[in-house]
Amino acid sequence: MNHEVIEKNVTLLMILMVLAVSIGGLTQIVPLFFQDVTHTPVEGMKPYTALQLEGRDIYIREGCVGCHSQMIRPFRAETERYGHYSVAGESVWDHPFLWGSKRTGPDLARVGARYSDDWHRAHLYNPRNVVPESKMPAYPWLVTAQVDSRFTEAKLRALRTLGVPYTDADLEGAVASLKGKTEMDALVAYLQVLGTSIKSKR
Repeated sequence: MNHEVIEKNVTLLMILMVLAVSIGGLTQIVPLFFQDVTHTPVEGMKPYTALQLEGRDIYIREGCVGCHSQMIRPFRAETERYGHYSVAGESVWDHPFLWGSKRTGPDLARVGARYSDDWHRAHLYNPRNVVPESKMPAYPWLVTAQVDSRFTEAKLRALRTLGVPYTDADLEGAVASLKGKTEMDALVAYLQVLGTSIKSKR
């Protein structure tokens, strides 16, 4: 078929574009539904505790995802800096995913257990106390703000309906496990679990 015929016939051009996009989409997307690696958790992965889950919600609320990604791409420069590249099985229980697309600050996909709890507390309270050139805002109110546990059990129940393997005991003990915990405790607990499901680190 002559290109000139296609280019001059808008209807034919649109039909062929839709056909091309459909074929490309089918060949790229449909196979993902049949690959276990995209919806099977990595070996040994555990669901977030109630404290970690609340910390994750604080991470979202405070806008951390706007400056930090949680997805290490399979490039040498990234794996040398951050550790093992991210795999789909690490995120199957994350709703919503927090991969991010912008890195004003470093990627946090493997930050778990890399620094002490005290380091994280000092960094969140005033980032310039530990990293003088940091552009990150300070979050001093997290130290005194108590974790709001009113909806924690409901969150766990909702996640269980989405396939996260929470037990009845997890649901029943969720609120009690948050008693006396601050938002700083919760956010640090969340940061300390990030990337710990993958054994291979840099």
